[in-house]
Amino acid sequence: MIGFQRSSSQEITFKPKRNMLIKLIFHHFSKVKSGFRAAWNVAPSSVAKQVQERRRRGKKDFKYFLKCLAISIVLLGFGQSWAGVYEDFFEAVERDANSRVLQLLLRGFDPNTLSTKGSTPLMIAIEEPSPKVLQILLGLDQVNVNLLNRHDESALMLAGLKGQEPAARRLIERGADVNKTGWTPLHYAATGGHVSIMRLLFEHHAFVDPESPNGTTPLMMAARYGSAEAVKLLLDEGAVPTARNRLGLSALDFACMGERPDAISLLAPLMPGQPGVKDRRVDREAACNRREAAAAPDRAAAKPPAEVRAPGATPKAEPAAAPKDKATPIQPSSPAPTGRW
Repeated sequence: MIGFQRSSSQEITFKPKRNMLIKLIFHHFSKVKSGFRAAWNVAPSSVAKQVQERRRRGKKDFKYFLKCLAISIVLLGFGQSWAGVYEDFFEAVERDANSRVLQLLLRGFDPNTLSTKGSTPLMIAIEEPSPKVLQILLGLDQVNVNLLNRHDESALMLAGLKGQEPAARRLIERGADVNKTGWTPLHYAATGGHVSIMRLLFEHHAFVDPESPNGTTPLMMAARYGSAEAVKLLLDEGAVPTARNRLGLSALDFACMGERPDAISLLAPLMPGQPGVKDRRVDREAACNRREAAAAPDRAAAKPPAEVRAPGATPKAEPAAAPKDKATPIQPSSPAPTGRW
């Protein structure tokens, strides 16, 4: 009985300690569990979000890469096809293949595209010439008639130089600039000596004495490169014959350097009132006729030009000719437009 009681008492005394120990263990376990639960709820979720964000970005970057790759492949093929169309179009313009040009234009080719030499299709059609293609291009509203090439030339300038009056008239109707700054269509028409185009330009209020970047006027260009009719037309329209460019050269100097006696006969009488004008005229006419003077120097030196003598005056003894090495050299002319001449 005693042992049982002792045992029971021991059990009784042990039960509270055991319960306390069990409660303590459960208490710590609950804290650990709550800590794990907090860690599981916080840390893994943020890590998972980061992983998901990285995966999302990776997928986005991969899609972007595939998109860029596809665009590059398309552009590569388009570039090759565009190069073929580009060359084909300008070759058709040069050959005056109007059907091929029209076909490429209907497919969307820009008629204002510049060639590898910096010219528009309209300019190429004028220069070749390609009359069939020119008619197609002049009939398109999207063609810009005032575009300039790399030499600062317009289509109207080239039409004036080539003497294509119908094209020049159509260009003016389309709004081509008659009084362009710098070298003008009148400079080019006068250079070619195309009087009909010059009259057309004057009808549309072209300036008679526009100056190029180096001060050269259309009269100077006509005196050296054009025709006597072009010189006369410019003079009739009021061109100033005594004007000089940046090198100090007048239209008479241009005519002498171009060996144009017909232009000299028109310009020389218009240079009065300048000291020594007769002497300069004799020297310049001799320079213009230097080929004949080289063939017969004695004859050229013995008889001066007739227009130097005053009407009804008795010819005086001619002074000895100056040595050739001491003669005043004639300066070279100013450069013509864009170095074409």
